[in-house]
Amino acid sequence: MNALIANATQSNDTSNPVVTPFFDAESNTFSYVVKDPATKACAIIDSVLDLDYASGTISYEGADAIIKYVRDNGLSVEWIIETHAHADHLSAGHYIRDEVGGKLAIGEHITTVQKVFGGIYNIDKEIAHDGSQFDHLFVDDETYLIGELEAHVMHTPGHTPACMSHLIGDALFVGDTMFMPDAGTARADFPGGDAGTLFRSIHKLLELPGETRVFMCHDYGPDGRELEYETTIAEERARNIHVNDNVSEAEFVKMRTTRDATLGMPHLILPSLQVNVRAGEMPSAEDNGLVYLKVPINAFK
Repeated sequence: MNALIANATQSNDTSNPVVTPFFDAESNTFSYVVKDPATKACAIIDSVLDLDYASGTISYEGADAIIKYVRDNGLSVEWIIETHAHADHLSAGHYIRDEVGGKLAIGEHITTVQKVFGGIYNIDKEIAHDGSQFDHLFVDDETYLIGELEAHVMHTPGHTPACMSHLIGDALFVGDTMFMPDAGTARADFPGGDAGTLFRSIHKLLELPGETRVFMCHDYGPDGRELEYETTIAEERARNIHVNDNVSEAEFVKMRTTRDATLGMPHLILPSLQVNVRAGEMPSAEDNGLVYLKVPINAFK
């Protein structure tokens, strides 16, 4: 369940965003409410829908916690952003948009992901491969506004083809592209992923100013440390165990390929992707009134 885990944070420059993190323990996912300090405008990034996979039960505790925070603080939601089509949790973007408004948005290369997974789930007749399920498709180097706050989009593929990082003021939201310095980087072995591409994407981010705040989509508390969700570009360059300044692309690709071969699939990958390519909307109910999610056999062996 998503829960508010810390008070809102802001850098010393009051022109930069106020960032409030929420945490979903089931998927180790951080979601964020990102507020323009000059207005009540905000964006919601990488929200989570609760799924009890064993019983097939969908619930909304996590999304409702974010909605309550928005309403309690009188915020106006302008954007509901997915950094990519997540493989470890279902998106609550569709549900949140219906409750509090905002444009539901993702990177334009979601169309590639829809084509790949439309075939895997055999749902090509059910979903268009044009991203029309979303209200807006971001393109590389696009700028947009959250109130008076300027945001910039960077296409950072490698984990998936559709990954986008968002630089909002001095705050960078990297999705699954990289983790806290002691946790390294995302895997690159999902369909459409590529380790070399991921390395180059991360280095685009590492060229940003060192004081840039970096916000994680996930943390797993390696070696038993407390959960963390924020670091800086300078810290990533100095200490990231996979992509610090002393690691070459060839070394990274060898490490990432070897490591990925040992990893199991995320627990919720099968239900997640078929929902997330639909922008968080469930498939249509069948003639008995029930909604069904598919389990493709041996698709990810």
